[in-house]
Amino acid sequence: MTEEIGTGSSLQNKYFNREMSWLQFNARVLQEAEDTATPLIERLRFIGIFSNNLDEFFKVRYATIKRIAEAGKGGRSFLGGISASELMEEITQTVIKHQKTSLSILNTIERELEKEHIYIIKETEVSDNHKAFIANYFITKVSPALVTIMIGELEKFPSLKDSAAYLAVKMVMSKEDKAFEAKNTYALIEIPKNVERFVELPADGNKQYIIILDDLIRYCLNNIFSIFKYDSISAHMIKITRDAELDIESDLSKSFIDKISKSVKNRSAGDPVRFVYDKRIDKETLDFLMFKMGIDSTDSIIPGGRYHNRRDYMGFPSLGREDLQYKKITPLPIPGLSLQGSLLDKIAQKDYLLYAPYQTFSYVVKFLREAALDPAVKAIKITIYRLAEISHIASSLINAAKNGKEVTVQIELQARFDEQANIYYAEQMQGEGVKLIFGVAGLKVHSKVCLIEREENSRIVRYAFISTGNFNESTARIYTDYTLFTSNQKIGKELNKVFDFFEVNYKIKKYRHLIVSPHYTRNSLYSLIETEILNNIKGKPSGIKLKLNSLSDYKMIDRLYAASRAGVKIKLIVRGICCLIPGVKGMSENIEIISVIDKFLEHPRLFIFENGGNQKLYISSADFMGRNLDNRVEITCPIYDENIKQEINDTFEICWSDNVKARIVNQNQDNKYRKNNKVKVRSQFALYEYYKNKLEA
Repeated sequence: MTEEIGTGSSLQNKYFNREMSWLQFNARVLQEAEDTATPLIERLRFIGIFSNNLDEFFKVRYATIKRIAEAGKGGRSFLGGISASELMEEITQTVIKHQKTSLSILNTIERELEKEHIYIIKETEVSDNHKAFIANYFITKVSPALVTIMIGELEKFPSLKDSAAYLAVKMVMSKEDKAFEAKNTYALIEIPKNVERFVELPADGNKQYIIILDDLIRYCLNNIFSIFKYDSISAHMIKITRDAELDIESDLSKSFIDKISKSVKNRSAGDPVRFVYDKRIDKETLDFLMFKMGIDSTDSIIPGGRYHNRRDYMGFPSLGREDLQYKKITPLPIPGLSLQGSLLDKIAQKDYLLYAPYQTFSYVVKFLREAALDPAVKAIKITIYRLAEISHIASSLINAAKNGKEVTVQIELQARFDEQANIYYAEQMQGEGVKLIFGVAGLKVHSKVCLIEREENSRIVRYAFISTGNFNESTARIYTDYTLFTSNQKIGKELNKVFDFFEVNYKIKKYRHLIVSPHYTRNSLYSLIETEILNNIKGKPSGIKLKLNSLSDYKMIDRLYAASRAGVKIKLIVRGICCLIPGVKGMSENIEIISVIDKFLEHPRLFIFENGGNQKLYISSADFMGRNLDNRVEITCPIYDENIKQEINDTFEICWSDNVKARIVNQNQDNKYRKNNKVKVRSQFALYEYYKNKLEA
């Protein structure tokens, strides 16, 4: 029944390119740094988020495109109608433009900080009042952590660390110097990561001073190189980004933990994919470095500003200035669900929904703490993707194992950039008797579920929570996510089937309630979309509402296009990548898309289908990306409780009504803010008020 788009259509006319769409998402992050309504110190932190995002983009996505180009493949069908080499050039030019904008914004923010009597000084601006402090700070804190390499005379250039920042030092040697034959000699100073990047200097009255570590080191160059005689010395920042793909060896004698651990360590030697340098560096030094480092035309070469690793701005100090930061909110309790009594007793009576960070993540920890102590609880099973650095989740599971519970943890050791933390906790849990499962060959386990089995009246009763986000106390303060607490035995039994699949994965289970990737999600979603098309044709209520992080799967997009052509109204809230082009006559005129970037990171996956008036509503760990649909274990859970259905509908509509922080995704990809004459709705702030009002009611 579904009408497919003709194969004669140009891919570039049907879909936005995934990488360019991602860069537009990161431009929205940069808009938050530019927005004068964003508190001043938070604007600096958005500069950091923008930069951190870009680092990860080059490590993963640009590295993949480079591999395609180096393999001699065009990649047009995979990349949406553009060749790999063309796309690499387009990415580089776009990033150069965005970096230029980010530097301009940073300069503006620094001028605004000065109006607030906060001064970020350079090494040439150090006052007499600060000289003694800086000298002592350098000797006691910085100098012991410095790695300085004299590269001018080395035959082999040292391997630079991925995403570490270096000062490339050039010394024009004095005629009196006998140590070096060449007129110029070069050194590299690695900016230490174990020293604060922003050094707070003693205040002068109401004036506060910061010096960036790079400039503090520049100020102390004569101290570092005091044994040499030179006429002049200069230092400019450089950074390389390496391919972050893990190459896992096949040695059968090694444990999976050992293989992943070694692969993570080897990541530091991955091929370079981006070289960023201070555009004020002299050509002679730049040519020397690029020749020695083997930087070539397939790498993205970005002329940048004075400072790199601007991701460190995420940790810019608060300076005691609460007026220049977001007002902190106190996460709210769930109405009717006290943290003082037994959660399991309450959940046995009805389902509850947690929406973090508006409501407190403490319920997740409390659920596990209670299960760890309850003599009636016999088993705990959980999937883990990303843990907090200090994880109460992990300690609760270890506590449960010490109390004799059968604890099974499916932990994903290949969670990108969190492998080391997960390895650490995996080894801890394994040492305490927790049973670990390391996934399914060829599939990442991205689902976020926990199941406990409790003996009640000589039978096993199951309790569970299913989430759209990670069980991570740190991210739960800044990521918005739904978590359903339920004692629905049908859902509990099907969750148990998923854990059985982890252990015996040649047997494909069947489900009536859960939708599980990689076997069922794609076709189940196709069927749900098809139903909306048929209902619309029959004159029944129809409509699709989706909230996603990313939408990039071409086949899924084609189904949504077909629904649009059939007259089905579709509302999409997509935070990040969106390859669907909305509002095109004859293809997608019934599809509207917004993206909300604000104080919190929008993270839930939510699917709402009108279904002829008998609405079907799901929360999920899966985005509409090929990897989530076909190459990961994902769980999409139906919502059956009518009150929770209404609550989720309410929260979707509040987000959809945003006319302060919502950007319209349109054919021009110009990130225009949605503006209208309606009452101002800043959805994240409105959602907090919504939940406060529910408590009062």
